[in-house]
Amino acid sequence: MANEKLKIMYKIYITRQIPQAGIDLLKKQKGFKVVVSPHDRVLTKKELIKNAKGCDGLLSLLTDKIDGKVMDGIGKKLKIIANYAVGFDNIDLKAAKERGIIVTNAPSAEMSRSVAEHTVALILALAKRIVESDKYTRAKKYKGWVPMLFLGMNVYGKTLGIVGLGANGREVAKMMTAFEMKILYYDVKRSEDFEKQFNAKFVSMPELLKNSDFVTLHVPLLPTTKYMIDENALAMMKKTAFIVNTSRGPIIKEKALLKTLKAGKIAGAALDVYECEPAIDCDLTDKLELRKMENVVLTPHTASAAIETRQKMGEVAAQNIIVALSGKTPPNLVK
Repeated sequence: MANEKLKIMYKIYITRQIPQAGIDLLKKQKGFKVVVSPHDRVLTKKELIKNAKGCDGLLSLLTDKIDGKVMDGIGKKLKIIANYAVGFDNIDLKAAKERGIIVTNAPSAEMSRSVAEHTVALILALAKRIVESDKYTRAKKYKGWVPMLFLGMNVYGKTLGIVGLGANGREVAKMMTAFEMKILYYDVKRSEDFEKQFNAKFVSMPELLKNSDFVTLHVPLLPTTKYMIDENALAMMKKTAFIVNTSRGPIIKEKALLKTLKAGKIAGAALDVYECEPAIDCDLTDKLELRKMENVVLTPHTASAAIETRQKMGEVAAQNIIVALSGKTPPNLVK
């Protein structure tokens, strides 16, 4: 028994069940003891500290809020926090750096494709009024073809405004070329290669908002991007335009969006993420109006919910841990 304990070099704690591929990758490593939380829910801070105490590697989810207190509670053996997500706003990077803890994320081509496909699906759902039509038909209201029933709009030839030209934004542009859309984009830096490939135009944020028929958000949540879509930004959009958010909820100021939609100042919105997630309305005094709007499509943070993608995320996170604990720099280091 004593010899068996000596063979365990590193303890890895996974905060929630993920697809088995990533777990198996860790379990195959000699000297790794892998523990997965038995609870299919978000752990409390107290539970997280207690269960992960003494671990060398923590495989966390974007729903885990990891600050300096959590890191200290887990202990000084903690060498890496591998986030099972592309985003990392749930982790206090400054606290991690002060303690010499490596933080990684889990991007992949599969992830970008899944998010882009979901974004495209939301754009089409808005333009073609798919959700409204589905509810109408299920309610047995359909009595036959009507020339003015659920008139939407074509996507073909319209203008798409992409905010944030990371992998997800680029993949959306690639997919939407099938509709011969005009591409406008805004990012902290210009990409001439992207412009040549997609005949895209680099514009200021106000210009993008004023001229786009569809605005899609693909930026990380940072102090500089929080509430970048507020009442003033929404007021710049066309009355016939739609906005789609598959990035992070607080990029949009939800109260401002609700006010704008109620006033009919934009045509609609599709959200996969929410400002006060998992709550869909931050202020419950508004009677959950966002949920009741026919021109709003809501999905439960499932843009990356494809089997291939979620498996790959686990494998990437696991590989980050393996490399980091071998003393090398992991491939997806968050700086």
